[in-house]
Amino acid sequence: MVGHRGAPALAPENTLSSLEAAIEAGADLVEFDVSPGLLLEHSPGEAGRDAVRLEQALELLRDRGVGAHVDVKLPGYEREVVELIAAHGLERRALLSTARPAVSRTLARLAPELPRAIGYPRDRYGLARLRWPDAPTRAGARALRAATPLRVPLLLRRARADHVALHHTLCSASAVAAAHRAGAAVIAWTVNDAASAVRLAALGVDALVSDDPGVVLGAVATLTTP
Repeated sequence: MVGHRGAPALAPENTLSSLEAAIEAGADLVEFDVSPGLLLEHSPGEAGRDAVRLEQALELLRDRGVGAHVDVKLPGYEREVVELIAAHGLERRALLSTARPAVSRTLARLAPELPRAIGYPRDRYGLARLRWPDAPTRAGARALRAATPLRVPLLLRRARADHVALHHTLCSASAVAAAHRAGAAVIAWTVNDAASAVRLAALGVDALVSDDPGVVLGAVATLTTP
């Protein structure tokens, strides 16, 4: 279970309070965005003067014994990210991600021992605004979903990644199988309702990313409860 930008259903995203909320909800990893300047924000300048610094987030997660899912938004500061992860002793509890293959390749060169996830798509298609089962009924989303099983292995090779982070509307049995055949884990984002969580767990995805980790964990737990 991965908290998305902490747990923004419970506290403002990419803040220490949001990270704390994700930890309290039971997340195994807490994801957050890192922009230029090593600040926790989705886009440069978004968080203003109160932006949290990467080292603050890593210190919190280290002290709480929770893993860090660090999403590198842009090129140019990959080395600093890798060095701070090592400085905080989180090499065994960190996952790097990005939606940019060039950034992923740089991370692979700098820290081949760290797992890397390539995100797909970079939300040029507006998929983040779609919910299951609406997405497969939209022509563009339907075509993208159909092509995803073919794109996944190519994207993994291009990015030198060992995880693929797919928008949940693109997760299908064939897409998950394609990733697993390539030796990659599948992370589904962003899952905020019980029905979607159950559907994705049944497909065999390896991790779910949520704004409300507690709700999703509760839904998945029903699958194993007698």
